[in-house]
Amino acid sequence: MKFKEITFRDPNSKRIYLDYIARIQKAVKALNNENQQEVLLEINSHIYESLISDSDTGQEEITRLLDILEKLGQPEVFLKPLVAEKKLDEATRTFNPLQVAKALALNIGNGIAYVIFAILYLMLFSFLFLIVAKLVDPQNVGFFYRPDTVFILGYYRDNGITHTEYEQLGNGFIPLMLVLAVIFYVLITLLLRLKRTLK
Repeated sequence: MKFKEITFRDPNSKRIYLDYIARIQKAVKALNNENQQEVLLEINSHIYESLISDSDTGQEEITRLLDILEKLGQPEVFLKPLVAEKKLDEATRTFNPLQVAKALALNIGNGIAYVIFAILYLMLFSFLFLIVAKLVDPQNVGFFYRPDTVFILGYYRDNGITHTEYEQLGNGFIPLMLVLAVIFYVLITLLLRLKRTLK
């Protein structure tokens, strides 16, 4: 179903309505086209039905419209949690890392669980960073271990002191980080899906 503007007799009503619709479109811009249309159609339908049901009150068209829009609230505010939820839904279906990151960013204010997911996602990117760092500085990036002395996963260089002799993985560091990154990403995305279904 395609969005169709409501027809108004009063040009001022039309201006107010179109401004409100533009604000809705801006508020849902982060969503895919299908979800944008769904939200827009739902709100537009609500406005239309409310205008029809209030038509017998004797109030002017513009007054009725303003009352309806006031009850709905500011789109930037009341659509924020809905957009965040729908974005998360989109992201967990696609497994697209950028979409998941955007969805988590939108959901940060929606509870501690999303903050934890965002932190886990940052940890995931640290695996990818370590791969690049190993390519740039192979002597000082890796898994350095010596019992009771050294335990470092990542980058280490302190005033010219290196722990190259304690490197445990050598050439296996990059493949291991890559495997961990993939496992971590799939696990996070599946946990997000599980959280969505339990909600």
